[in-house]
Amino acid sequence: MPQFLYRVQPARPGFFGGPTADEEAAVGEHFAYLEDLTRRRVVLLAGRTLNEDSSTFGIVIFEASSDAAARDLMARDPAVRAGVFSAELFPYRIALASPHLLDLAPPQGAQKYKGQI
Repeated sequence: MPQFLYRVQPARPGFFGGPTADEEAAVGEHFAYLEDLTRRRVVLLAGRTLNEDSSTFGIVIFEASSDAAARDLMARDPAVRAGVFSAELFPYRIALASPHLLDLAPPQGAQKYKGQI
């Protein structure tokens, strides 16, 4: 199945200085959305950079049947839909993956978004 990557960035400068309650709610829904897609084996990897300046971004690597399906999945992300994150889609192909990657991932449901934004 084709693979894709979408990159998200906070749409509002200063987001990390203090997200609003609406932004926090949208990011919580974003995390739950990606967690569900991961459980369903659609999302292969998701994460973000740890810097908290204007260069920060997150990525979601996933599988979709077509460009249109990939764009729809990205557009349905609650934080993208709410305008909290801007998003850009790229066709992507994983070339190498370390078996160690699974050791680094937190157990499903063990890490909540709180404190991760």
